[in-house]
Amino acid sequence: MTANRPMSVVFRVDASLDIGTGHVMRCLTLADALAASGAECCFICREHPGHLIEHIRGKGYPVHALPIGASALAMRGEPQAMDHPHHAHWLGCPWEMDAAETRAILDEDEPDWLVVDHYALDGRWEQALQGCYQKLMVIDDLADRPHVCDLLLDQNLGREPGDYEALVPAHCQRLIGPQYALLRPEFAALREYSLQRRQTPALKRLLITMGGIDQPNATGKVLEALKASPLPDDCQISVVMGAQAPWLEQVRALAATMPWPTEVKVNVTEMAQVMTDSDLAIGAGGSTSWERCCLGLPTLLVVLAENQLAGARTLHNSGAALTLGGPADLQEQLAPALHALLRDGHLVEMSRNARAITDGHGTERALQYMAFRA
Repeated sequence: MTANRPMSVVFRVDASLDIGTGHVMRCLTLADALAASGAECCFICREHPGHLIEHIRGKGYPVHALPIGASALAMRGEPQAMDHPHHAHWLGCPWEMDAAETRAILDEDEPDWLVVDHYALDGRWEQALQGCYQKLMVIDDLADRPHVCDLLLDQNLGREPGDYEALVPAHCQRLIGPQYALLRPEFAALREYSLQRRQTPALKRLLITMGGIDQPNATGKVLEALKASPLPDDCQISVVMGAQAPWLEQVRALAATMPWPTEVKVNVTEMAQVMTDSDLAIGAGGSTSWERCCLGLPTLLVVLAENQLAGARTLHNSGAALTLGGPADLQEQLAPALHALLRDGHLVEMSRNARAITDGHGTERALQYMAFRA
């Protein structure tokens, strides 16, 4: 980066029905912080079913859309070679093809930072693009493959810097743990108020949030299981979903049959306020966990993917959430969990444990380091 031009940052990240929306959303959070500091940001995304390209453009960022053809569609769900990342099929094409398409874009204007948030990409892809960027940042949750990055961020509870010891170069700076969780500034802004209102707990508002896609329809399974659960008569239920969610209309129909007033919110932009106003969440694992922790929101946690298991277990063991298992376990597990949680003091204790995990300033910490290194 030269003194007479702003820092340039390119994000390589995807959303899809398989991947979900969380990777794109946390990259947008980082991009918003970078843009507010004067950086120029753009995105490279593949046009998977369920992509968020128009949403990103609606936020004001240019997007280079990579096409998905018949060969890419055929690759979905295929078993991967032993030397490929476990999630390689999420890319929708061979990594060499993706690298060549990305290089053609980066060659136009070498960015100061390339930020990669994709479980399907590893050090081979990154090495193939060396010379097309000044610095490389990887956002990861798995610690299951090598990288050749300058900066690595893993925001997960229980992760240790040593987990990446053999996976990144010696010079790589590792930002590890929920103190680096990429949260929008409104979560930190509402944290104090949210924590204060939980000092006198009650269950008046229940939030259900299973991610922007919710491929297994965990939301519908939660609503069905709640019908046999001990919610107070005056409880109100809010369901948050993405516009791309394949079960949206079925959930809307089911919400109309609930014994408690139940609203379905789509593409919510004020999520921090919705969480702050809620007394309990039934939510999926993943990045949203850190939003709930920042606001001290007690959570019954549902595991929607294998890569959420370790994080869910750690949150459960910390007392910040109570894990219900997967969607198939809800009918059996939800009612007993609510009975246990509504006993005196349990909501307060869970909120106290959750709030200790992250303060909501992780994006600022990451941004400071990127500015220092550029």
